[in-house]
Amino acid sequence: MFQPVSLFIGLRYSRSKKRTGFISFITFFSTVGILLGVASLITVVSVMNGFEGELKKRILGIVPHVIVAQSLNDSKSEDFKSWPALREELLQQKHVEQVTPFLSSEALIQSSKNLQGVLLQGIIPEFEQKNIISTHMISGSLNSLSEHPYSIVIGQSLARKLKVTINDTVRLVLPNKTIFTPMGRIPVQRKFIIRGIFDVGSQVDGSMVYIHSESGAKLLRRTGDGIDQLRLYLDDAFNAQQVVNTLTATNLQTTSLNKLTYTTWSETQGALFSAVNMEKKMMWLMLSLIVAVAAFNIVSALVMVVVEKQGEIGILQTLGLSRAGIVKIFITQGMVNGLWGAMIGSILGVLIALNLNEILSTLGLNILGSGYAMQALPVQLELVNVVVIVLSALGMSFIATLYPAFQASKTQPAEVLRNE
Repeated sequence: MFQPVSLFIGLRYSRSKKRTGFISFITFFSTVGILLGVASLITVVSVMNGFEGELKKRILGIVPHVIVAQSLNDSKSEDFKSWPALREELLQQKHVEQVTPFLSSEALIQSSKNLQGVLLQGIIPEFEQKNIISTHMISGSLNSLSEHPYSIVIGQSLARKLKVTINDTVRLVLPNKTIFTPMGRIPVQRKFIIRGIFDVGSQVDGSMVYIHSESGAKLLRRTGDGIDQLRLYLDDAFNAQQVVNTLTATNLQTTSLNKLTYTTWSETQGALFSAVNMEKKMMWLMLSLIVAVAAFNIVSALVMVVVEKQGEIGILQTLGLSRAGIVKIFITQGMVNGLWGAMIGSILGVLIALNLNEILSTLGLNILGSGYAMQALPVQLELVNVVVIVLSALGMSFIATLYPAFQASKTQPAEVLRNE
């Protein structure tokens, strides 16, 4: 019956109690270091994934993934009259889940207490039922924009700044659009009644307001519904450039998609997501270095074990064990430490990640602070990350065993057994 001699001896060495206290201490320290490094890396990466997911949901849920507009050089008017047919055609494109028409303009919103610059968006509520704004209304609804003329929906943080609430009146001023009056040229302005307040939990709450597109068209002195842009919501926002490339290629063949301009979310929000991605990579690097330091403690422990086992190595060689067999013995012994650390660390990391908010609550800790809209830490545990972390820890442990193992294989039996 075949018996893996090198594996058997390596496992015996790893369980051996007959070693000096210092070697045992270094071995224990290396195992615990890998354990803590793996657990920390899984926990932190899960939280970073959660924050990235929240950004995608709360910011990219409002910010259009792709904006389709008519080229001003090829348009004789500001109106986008062909948008219904174009919308149906865009819905047939791969990765496109929703297409909604809108108009936008910079504006000032004024109450009796305060004044704030905002981005004004004119929408058609019937197309916005799946919008994140519609699902995060805390008072009123988007449908009220169709039911009442000159109605407006604003965010909760903006309502606090203006010190207004539902059914209060505010004034919208378009500083870039002026009209002549007996008193001279003045900005276009009109009073609106607040019919809804939303709370998404992001900076959009204080910088964006919604009105019906027909009201927006009247403010902007446009005919019809005033729609001049279409926004595309995709199955994944990071497919935006791929969709734009496809639409650009389609332009060459489809006349209804001709002479259009495309703007992706990365042009407006790309810097934010790049910063989050860079921070995530830096956390990976720093915590991976912790795992690497712990893994390379295996080198110190194995070198001392090799020195301690010189006589036994010589005896094994005289009994016919090859140099490759000696190498496998000490690789096995070192990998046992890495395997225990990675296995227990991964289990501990997964448990901490899944119960992180409960642990923080039990300890009475609030990492985000009282000003954050969502007090619970967003945690998104991904199996692929756990697998990569565990395999990386095992890989570093394996690399750390190579030098001591090859040093052990260079032992000369005649030299070490001369005085035995």
